[in-house]
Amino acid sequence: MATAPDGDDMFDQFLSQRGHETEPAGWDTDYNKKQCPECGGLHDQAASDCTVCGWEPR
Repeated sequence: MATAPDGDDMFDQFLSQRGHETEPAGWDTDYNKKQCPECGGLHDQAASDCTVCGWEPR
């Protein structure tokens, strides 16, 4: 017997079926820099949050 997905899995499935990303956001890369996925700000590899918009990875 199959089990029903929990609330988070069901919500992720709903979003992904409609074209939304459901994976946790992380840094993009541009050459040897980290790039903020929210504002596009470039940072050194040691950065832990965006100093431009305040975004931080989950």
